[in-house]
Amino acid sequence: MTAANPFRAYMAVTAAYWAFMLSDGALRMLVLLHFNGLGFTPIQLAWLFLLYEVAGIVTNLAAGWIAARFGLASTLYAGLALQIGALAALAQVDPAWGVAASVAFVMAVQGVSGVAKDLAKMSSKSAVKHLAPAGDGTLFRWVAALTGSKNAVKGAGFFIGAALLALAGFDAAVWGMAAALAAILIAVVLFLPPGLPAGQKGARLSAIWSTDRRINRLSLARMFLFGARDVWFVVGIPVYFQTVLSDGTPDGRRAAFFLIGGFMALWIIAYGAVQAAAPKLLAAKGKPEAAIVAKAIAWAGWLVPIPFALAAAAATVTAPALWLTLTLVAGLLLFGFVFAINSAVHSYLILAFSDADRVTMDVGFYYMANAAGRLVGTLLSGISYQLGGLPLCLATAGVMAAASWISARRLRQT
Repeated sequence: MTAANPFRAYMAVTAAYWAFMLSDGALRMLVLLHFNGLGFTPIQLAWLFLLYEVAGIVTNLAAGWIAARFGLASTLYAGLALQIGALAALAQVDPAWGVAASVAFVMAVQGVSGVAKDLAKMSSKSAVKHLAPAGDGTLFRWVAALTGSKNAVKGAGFFIGAALLALAGFDAAVWGMAAALAAILIAVVLFLPPGLPAGQKGARLSAIWSTDRRINRLSLARMFLFGARDVWFVVGIPVYFQTVLSDGTPDGRRAAFFLIGGFMALWIIAYGAVQAAAPKLLAAKGKPEAAIVAKAIAWAGWLVPIPFALAAAAATVTAPALWLTLTLVAGLLLFGFVFAINSAVHSYLILAFSDADRVTMDVGFYYMANAAGRLVGTLLSGISYQLGGLPLCLATAGVMAAASWISARRLRQT
């Protein structure tokens, strides 16, 4: 079924996705900075996010079938509702708990949040395939706009999370976010226009596995691409910057929260802006699919040297240095630019490769690979930073980027 006003339906889905990702970004910074302040080690911090990523792997595989069976609107509502529940549960954390109990509880709550995120993401991305009018480059423009704006909003969430932690405290922050998201869910349920695909009783669970070699190879490239980012993004860089920027006093910690949150927000917002502009930056209008595949391969290769160069710079110093901090900021922003082009091209290609009648399953499979990359990157972020500091953390990101490039090159063989 096609929406009577597909653009209105597209904007409603986008608004719901924005609200979710704002809370998702804020929640990540709240958890990371709050528990780092409580003295958790890098590996313990990584554990807090592991179930979030494991949940993403399972959810994306199942969500494609759930959406095909029960409809895209249902999975979108479920994602928002689960995130509200996760926020409410997180407010129950007691600082008096032991480390093991705190890690186990927060892991479980983050797992629920991971399910929520991937239900919302799969629903929103799949909807674009159905709502985008047939036309020259329309699909690329609409998916780039959705993905880019989502990441800009998530970047704002990173800053809001850090600011709420500094100004209101952990409990007040999560309760306020839960209340705001509940209001958004009510509005979406009441005002989402018709047009999203309804469920099909004949949808088979076994159909979630992709048999298309293009989708499998693109998914592998996606897995390593996001692993390359999360190796430094999840634990390494935030913990390093907090070490460099905080003097250990309460005021110093609050100032560091704002600076770290500001940088992470800037990175995500700039990443989203580049994603949204990717069709113009690549002059993709009117280009055949093979030409876009060639660009995907080229941009994957251009990402590889950046983390290796930053790792080499970090290895030359034995104590925090201003020049290194500035080099890291500039280098990671460059990484973000190249990464954003890669991500935008992937997001277009998965929809271009998918058939309309199984798009939710193909998108679910693809984002399962995305979640697997984030899981590996999250685990390696804590391990590499604890074992070898920032140089090993960044070098590991370079290895993952190289694996993504090698995987992308195989798209030529399909």
